[in-house]
Amino acid sequence: MDLGTGALPSDAASPAIVASVASAGTVPGAGVARPSAAARAAALDSINRSARLQLGWLWEWAKIFQFAVVLFLLVRAFLVEAYKIPSGSMEGTLLVGDFLLVNKLVYGAEVPLTGRHLPRLRAPARGEVVVFQWPSDPRKNFVKRLVGLPGDTLAMRGGTLYVNGTAQDERYVTHTEPGADPTYEDFRWQRGHVVRTAAAESFASSAAAAPMAAPPAATPMADSLALDAGALPLGRADRNPGDHPSRNNWGPLIVPADSYFVLGDNRDNSLDSRYWGFVPDSLLRGRPMVVYYSYAPDSARRMAWLTAVRWSRLGVRVR
Repeated sequence: MDLGTGALPSDAASPAIVASVASAGTVPGAGVARPSAAARAAALDSINRSARLQLGWLWEWAKIFQFAVVLFLLVRAFLVEAYKIPSGSMEGTLLVGDFLLVNKLVYGAEVPLTGRHLPRLRAPARGEVVVFQWPSDPRKNFVKRLVGLPGDTLAMRGGTLYVNGTAQDERYVTHTEPGADPTYEDFRWQRGHVVRTAAAESFASSAAAAPMAAPPAATPMADSLALDAGALPLGRADRNPGDHPSRNNWGPLIVPADSYFVLGDNRDNSLDSRYWGFVPDSLLRGRPMVVYYSYAPDSARRMAWLTAVRWSRLGVRVR
């Protein structure tokens, strides 16, 4: 028997050894160990199970994200929407830089892409602050105070608003130019809506007899500016406000059916119904509820939205 080569005789291989090697997953006569079919199947199953767990986790998060997006869109479309105040037309009530939460359900939210509205919870009330689409450009949203309902007779004399012949005590109104009463081409639309009945003439006469703001002192410079702006002094007896409407003297007008008349609380700096007309009921978007955030955008501080926060306005209800 030759042992120099270190090899065993072919007839010397023990059945026990062969069986042991086979059970270990090796092939007799081969120097490389190969996994058995069962081991490979177990490894593949483990890898697949791990991949399924990872994909399952991602799928669960994807479902949560989709649900959150759908919920957000539903809430925004039908319940509540956020708006920012960009101008000072409502100063005294709302400030530039205020962020509002608007209740859209109260007046009947619009169903997207259909032009139809849900049933409203109640009708708009006189004196409420409302958000609406600007009739001249429905892509823009305005916020004003509703002062005239369908069928109301409205007029203004000396800056005082009259509703159905009664002067209104509007404590929320501010005037930044109390001595001026300009007239613009934009007011001409009112001429086609001025009431020409005897009752309206009686109302106009009684309103004209009410105390009016005194005209500004006459100076060459003031007269020049007034003429350049097309301004007419208050209290002119030779002017019918219905035929020559101005910012503080106009009407009487009757609000048409399914429409509203709106004014800004800052009466001398507000692009409102005096300039472009009535607001159709279909353009109402909702009623502001609360100021949820506010900052001073004209602040000289850096990152004003963080460093110039108006903390006292957070949570203020809109009235």
